[in-house]
Amino acid sequence: MNNAGDRMIAALSLLRYQNVEEINLEFGQDIEDKHLMSLKCMPLQRAECINLNACQKVTDSGVEAVTVACPKLKSFSIYWNGRVTDLGVEYLVKNCNQIVSLNLSGCKNLTDQSLNLIANYYKGLKHLNLTRCVKLTDNGLTLILKSCESIEYLNLYADSSFTDKSYKEISHLTELKVLDLCGAQNLSDEGLLSIAKCKKLVSLNLTWCVHVTDVAVKAVAQNCLSLEFLSLFGITGVTDTSLETLSKFSSQNLTTLDVNGCINIKKRSKVELLQLFPKLACFKVHS
Repeated sequence: MNNAGDRMIAALSLLRYQNVEEINLEFGQDIEDKHLMSLKCMPLQRAECINLNACQKVTDSGVEAVTVACPKLKSFSIYWNGRVTDLGVEYLVKNCNQIVSLNLSGCKNLTDQSLNLIANYYKGLKHLNLTRCVKLTDNGLTLILKSCESIEYLNLYADSSFTDKSYKEISHLTELKVLDLCGAQNLSDEGLLSIAKCKKLVSLNLTWCVHVTDVAVKAVAQNCLSLEFLSLFGITGVTDTSLETLSKFSSQNLTTLDVNGCINIKKRSKVELLQLFPKLACFKVHS
């Protein structure tokens, strides 16, 4: 997006945008803190959603500026930003107390301090994306899971440092519908057995969760009766037994099932899978 910062200022200066509710600056790679500081003098009190995804020049100062300008934000997204730190999250919780959707994917400088702030200030949080937040630990995630029990969407993609210590606490999320654990190399059956208590799950990504076996997958099948999406990609510990149990409990709901790379599942052809799951429309979610 060329000249995104100047174009944003010009647009938001117009009378017809005084009551704007959503500001999308995604991939505005020339947007800098100075542009966001200009928002402070604009009437943006009704803005509820701001998207700063891939605005890589934005720092904590920019986060402070935009959150002061838009105190009624409900959704804040700043995916793929390597400059924002815990201080930026501190500004967010200080200035915006109505956040229910938070995307911090790829913010590699955030630590458990940020999760502590989120847990204390956003107990009504519904949507949280922590993809590739590599400095986070079990301690921080556990705080979130025990405090923010209304979460419906949780993305922990490629956060390989977490263990069953925190994964077991996902069972607190009784409203959870979407869970992405792709690459959770420390997830074992013990952790997944606890996750299986989340009975409202609709989508579960277990890609490359290499320590999971039939034991836990069968528990998911028996308890999560609304599953529509399930990826078991690359898991060698699951067999046809898991598919048979899934078919018994989820055959009428499951529309996406990826068992590619599951070498101990023998019934992997499209024809065989359709016999078990007649509503399947997608057989591969990873290439």
